[in-house]
Amino acid sequence: MPTSDPTLLVSTDWLAERLGGPDIRILDGSWHLPDTGRDARAEYAAGHIPGARFFDIDAISDRKSALPHMLPPVEQFVSAVRRLGIGDGHRVVVYDQAGLFSAARVWWMFRVFGHEDVAVLDGGLPKWVAEDRPLEDMEPDIRERHYTARRDASLVRDVTQVAGAVKLGSEQIVDARSPGRFAGEEPEPRAGLRAGHIPGAMNVHYRSLLAADGTMRPPEELKAVFEAAGVDLERPVATTCGSGVTACILSLALHRIGHGRNAVYDGSWSEWGAYPDLAIETGPAGGGQD
Repeated sequence: MPTSDPTLLVSTDWLAERLGGPDIRILDGSWHLPDTGRDARAEYAAGHIPGARFFDIDAISDRKSALPHMLPPVEQFVSAVRRLGIGDGHRVVVYDQAGLFSAARVWWMFRVFGHEDVAVLDGGLPKWVAEDRPLEDMEPDIRERHYTARRDASLVRDVTQVAGAVKLGSEQIVDARSPGRFAGEEPEPRAGLRAGHIPGAMNVHYRSLLAADGTMRPPEELKAVFEAAGVDLERPVATTCGSGVTACILSLALHRIGHGRNAVYDGSWSEWGAYPDLAIETGPAGGGQD
């Protein structure tokens, strides 16, 4: 991969060289889909990268929202991050147990709250383990630090903004779900949701952005994937998925190819698919409206 970028992606070699550094804070940001039966926190307790703290995206979320893991208020995020021992000036590296999945959501959350010195570990825990690097099963001794945050609203979209973008064509909607879910041919993992996609959306399955070893593909290949899906990389993009997790992988990939005008639809299909008054389409991109 290209030289590691501490604001986007870093390699296992990069992290291994800095393991234990006083300015580094490592987070296990693992989260698993409800139908997998996996327990991310239990897996963290069984073995994690030395010094890593567990970042629970379900717990660090808006408690007043019925939607899954919506962004929390600024004050709640600050409180949670301080308890994790992260302070102003710390360089944050996030990984997950799948390789490159939910870590991108944590990366995006930190950026939303004004922390730009944050990166995803490329290939995550599977690559770290495959390279026979060290693990530990004890949580680190954590001391609270001073942390400040400010919300950057330009990185987030809500349902009203997305509906407006659909109507006006002001932003391209790019969906990270599998082609089957996008087309409405596969059931959603959450009960009660309609099948299909936001009208006019394009489909870039997040897995198409990853290489066989679970790392992110090189920038020139990422660009080709987006362009093959019909995405105009000169225009702004709002990314979406099932619940705002894999949409962040699209955002990470877009930033990697220099596309900074993108935002994540936080509610994603968990919100859009639940409301019958919001129009949907079924079939592949460009299909007919339901």
